[in-house]
Amino acid sequence: MQPPINYRQHGPGPVVQLNEPPVSRVGRFLRAHGRRLWWLHSVYALAIGTGVVAFASQGFGHARFLAITLAVAWLLLVLLFRVRDASGAPHTFDAADPKTRVRFFVVTYALKNLYQGMLFFLLPFYWKATTTDAANAVFVAVLAACAVLSTLDIVFDRVLMRRQWLASAFHGFALFACMNLVIPALLPDTRTLWSLLGAAGCAVVSFWTLHVTAVAVKKRITLAYFALSLASGFGVVYAARVAIPPVPMYVSSAGVGPEQLPDGRLAMEVTTLHPSVIQELIAVTDVVVPGGKGDRLRHVWRHEGSEVHRTSEETARIAGPAGVVRLRSTLRGEDLPRVLDGRWWVDVETDDGQLVGRTKFEVAE
Repeated sequence: MQPPINYRQHGPGPVVQLNEPPVSRVGRFLRAHGRRLWWLHSVYALAIGTGVVAFASQGFGHARFLAITLAVAWLLLVLLFRVRDASGAPHTFDAADPKTRVRFFVVTYALKNLYQGMLFFLLPFYWKATTTDAANAVFVAVLAACAVLSTLDIVFDRVLMRRQWLASAFHGFALFACMNLVIPALLPDTRTLWSLLGAAGCAVVSFWTLHVTAVAVKKRITLAYFALSLASGFGVVYAARVAIPPVPMYVSSAGVGPEQLPDGRLAMEVTTLHPSVIQELIAVTDVVVPGGKGDRLRHVWRHEGSEVHRTSEETARIAGPAGVVRLRSTLRGEDLPRVLDGRWWVDVETDDGQLVGRTKFEVAE
């Protein structure tokens, strides 16, 4: 068989072999352009994620399927970090055994696709439940960052998956965000606080399955640490509940005006008005509850951040469309502060203090 002939072009450049086998050519091409191809794949994955967002926007009924995706992602993480190769080292991209590297590549590729589907699916639900000028906007920003990160193959493989604690934190956040939506999908009419605590418990248990062996679990001290971490998880989530959107609830419409129609809607919505015309203001909000009615809601009127008036659901709820909780509250003259000028807003909150939505208006001379 004739050996390959080396040929070099004039000037600097790689040596090209004539009669080179096709497999070798493909391998050389991948070595030379592999990084660029991965970035192109990331762009493709981002486009797929956009399609998932559009699919999720069609309705809440598909959310229950996230539970299956979560279970598969957890199993793959356990396989990645708890199953070791023949040398006793965990599966990594830098493993000495080529088969181990291939397994690592296959597992991480599957994980990326699962995370992309989960996180992009969550985005429209959390976005609708978020108030952009409130604390819960940070949560949806972190969720969006994680969704984009799951499409960046080089960062995901070479940074995130190489560090067990970082991969565990990423998985814990994704699992918490998913379970917070899955619980009301599987158990309608669940109070959002119970969904939060249930999601926190699932995240803590998942973290332990990735870091603690079955032998260690049998020790009393390990059980004590587990109970302490579970209680800490509940406490942190309860304290941070105001910064977490109350999915799947969201405000579909909200406004403030001086008069109401017979069907419960406002005859006129105002955004700016003069103090002299304020005699009585009415706020009407429609809250969509696709996961059922598990929370009691309230209106809280605020002027420049200070609470002026609040009403409970028992006195504020009126008839509205199916699947919607319509609240109406009235701010009368006796409830008005002496100085009316400034920014006003009416918050829709759960009894546990989670912000569902907000409508704003301004009083100016």
